[in-house]
Amino acid sequence: MTAGPETGAPARPAMRGDLTQGPILRTLFIFSIPLLASNVLQTVNGSVNAIWVGRLLGEKALAATTNANGVVFMLMAGVFGLGMATMVRVGQHFGARNLMAARRTFGAGMGFCLAYACLFGVVGWFFTPRLLELLATPEGSVDMALTYLRVTFVTMPLGALAMLLTTGMRAVGEARLPFFATLLVVVLDIVLNPLLILGIGPVPALGIAGSALSTALANLAGLLLQIFIVYRKDLVIRLRGAEFGWLMPSSKEARFILTKGVPMFIQGVLFSSAQLTMIGLVNREGIDTTAAFGAMSQLWNYLQMPALAIGAAVSAMAAQNIGAGNHGRVDQVTRAGMIANVTMTGTMAILLMIFSYPLIALFLGHTSPAVPIAHHMQLIVTWTFVLMGASMILSGTMRAYGVVVIPLLLQVIVLYPIRLGFYFVAYPYLGADALWWAFPVASLCAMLLWGTYYLKGRWRRVRDQNYAR
Repeated sequence: MTAGPETGAPARPAMRGDLTQGPILRTLFIFSIPLLASNVLQTVNGSVNAIWVGRLLGEKALAATTNANGVVFMLMAGVFGLGMATMVRVGQHFGARNLMAARRTFGAGMGFCLAYACLFGVVGWFFTPRLLELLATPEGSVDMALTYLRVTFVTMPLGALAMLLTTGMRAVGEARLPFFATLLVVVLDIVLNPLLILGIGPVPALGIAGSALSTALANLAGLLLQIFIVYRKDLVIRLRGAEFGWLMPSSKEARFILTKGVPMFIQGVLFSSAQLTMIGLVNREGIDTTAAFGAMSQLWNYLQMPALAIGAAVSAMAAQNIGAGNHGRVDQVTRAGMIANVTMTGTMAILLMIFSYPLIALFLGHTSPAVPIAHHMQLIVTWTFVLMGASMILSGTMRAYGVVVIPLLLQVIVLYPIRLGFYFVAYPYLGADALWWAFPVASLCAMLLWGTYYLKGRWRRVRDQNYAR
């Protein structure tokens, strides 16, 4: 048998979903493409839904969904944090070929995520009016945002379970299979949105509630397909019989998921709350600026897609290689991810800046007064997504090692003293432009802070001590 290059251990036989062997760039590319395709599909879905809402119900409705989606993203950050902690642990167990431990961890993560989603679904229903008030939601959009959010809160557990299943499949090297569920969700949501908004034949016209309901029904169909795939393929994360008892996690599993997941949850909540704060500041500039920001947010979502896909791939590959003891390969994966991010995100940013006017008009129409506002803000903000992507890649690698506290502190510094601080200092001089310039300032500082900590931080010495062989 041949020896592994990083550890000197005998090479292991290949296994389905194994991300610890083969050429790094090729493996990263093959694993990232389905993730990118899924992310693009989800963003297309959000964009098409925004087009339906903006064109069929007007600027007030689009502003309402912008405010509502900010609240939803903040709450789903909890599911993301717990899910990412679960993925790291599952990936490490899978890389070490401890499949039963991987299944046990996945069951524990599922139990946590479902409990969280049910709790906040109920809490969100009752506190939605107060949230919208805190956001300074424009008066003409409050009622629509309230309706949209309450439908979304009721169906929150469906989204949580679907997100965790997707994360679990990626942890065991299955990036292609979740893509088919995403495709089903997008097709159904695009078809159902105008049907339920306007009402056709026996289907009643539900207005903005129809948009939220169409998303919920599409997510339910996608979730059922995911469950079918997991059991049809007999994937490692499937639970049967007594294994459902693992939904009540052991103290060991609970400790890991909470100690790693809660900081990631807080990091996500902080990011989302900072976004909500920015939306509140945007709202104060008027309905046209809010609509412009909503349209650009849809387009900026596309710019995040390559970095999100590559970051998820890097994190999954790193976790498996950590479990297998291939720590030298982890650094190589990170470098490959950084190169891929600059190439892909940079290309998309250039294309968006070239074709911004016709793309913005898709959401607002060519004659909307919000169009020039949107074009102006995108010239300032768009290029910064390359910097944001670099931070995501570095964060993904550190997350795979369970390094979550210092990145959380760095996130606090970037979002509040730097981004919001810049806005409040610069607003008397720049006016609304202070909102847009706060993004590049924060992105540049984030890349410098994350890069310095990744290269020079104490976590590397601790890693080398903990994983010394």
